[in-house]
Amino acid sequence: MGLTLLLFLFFSVLLTPSLSQYHSPLNTAYYRRSCPRFEQIMQETTTNKQITSPTTAAATLRLFFHDCFVGGCDASVLVSSTPFNKAERDAEINLSLPGDGFDVVVRAKTALELACPGVVSCSDILAVAARNLVVQTGGPFYPVNLGRKDSFISKASLVEGNLPRPTMSMDQIINIFGSRGFSVQEMVALSGAHTIGFSHCKEFSSNLYNYNKTSQYDPSYNPRFAQALRNACNNFQKDPTLSVFNDVMSPNKFDNKYYQNLPKGLGLLSSDRGLFSDPTTRIHVEEYIRDQDAFFKAFASAMQKLSDHGVKIGRRGEIRHRCDAFNN
Repeated sequence: MGLTLLLFLFFSVLLTPSLSQYHSPLNTAYYRRSCPRFEQIMQETTTNKQITSPTTAAATLRLFFHDCFVGGCDASVLVSSTPFNKAERDAEINLSLPGDGFDVVVRAKTALELACPGVVSCSDILAVAARNLVVQTGGPFYPVNLGRKDSFISKASLVEGNLPRPTMSMDQIINIFGSRGFSVQEMVALSGAHTIGFSHCKEFSSNLYNYNKTSQYDPSYNPRFAQALRNACNNFQKDPTLSVFNDVMSPNKFDNKYYQNLPKGLGLLSSDRGLFSDPTTRIHVEEYIRDQDAFFKAFASAMQKLSDHGVKIGRRGEIRHRCDAFNN
């Protein structure tokens, strides 16, 4: 082997990005030739669905997050269970995922299969739908790289412990994000997705009724807010569909009001209020309270990074014919 070739190989190793560096194997122009109407069809589908069902944006964002944090952004959460396999979507934490998120993906997939059969993956559809709906509700635009393949597996048993719960301590939540390469700042920015959408009363009822010997409700709540929540959720045991907006000030608008609510005791979930009470996260909350542009920039960057998390490419995945079932 000649000296020139040895030097070339040596410097190639030095210059190759390590796995710890953020580098996407995907690109934004993936469907430019194979499905030229991809962006147009996605835009039409998400716009129409959001107009018809205004809860679609929050539902799709949550669905996307639950997909990416369990094995990567590979549409594994969309697969239906069979008699032989209990899929991710039937894990206990995923049973409350709203139907509108699944529906917008199905609508887009149906339209795209007519325009360019067997070309566009369900995981790309979900990633772009989430971005489009953030923008439609007033949030920031960010580029979405394309070329993901859909997973070959989806198992409910892989979900537990991989998704943050509202009842977890801030350290636990930071660790879940950190194990996927996300900083505390990125975690706080992604939590801002709670600026839209709602949560079911059963998810936070333990903070509202018989909290401890001295207080009926968690004293970190604003007292008037706590009473309003107690009234709204009063019948939650008989009606598990009862829910409350995550951001009571501007529930359908993607803005920084979510953060502005936290110092006032208007955070709905324990994990929301914890962002302000924990000094590690409070510094970022305070920045986003002051500066919505800083929040938008941080959220866009973190979402772009999340969109590339654990993606399957090449033979590690497939283009599903239907998003809820593996190909035969």
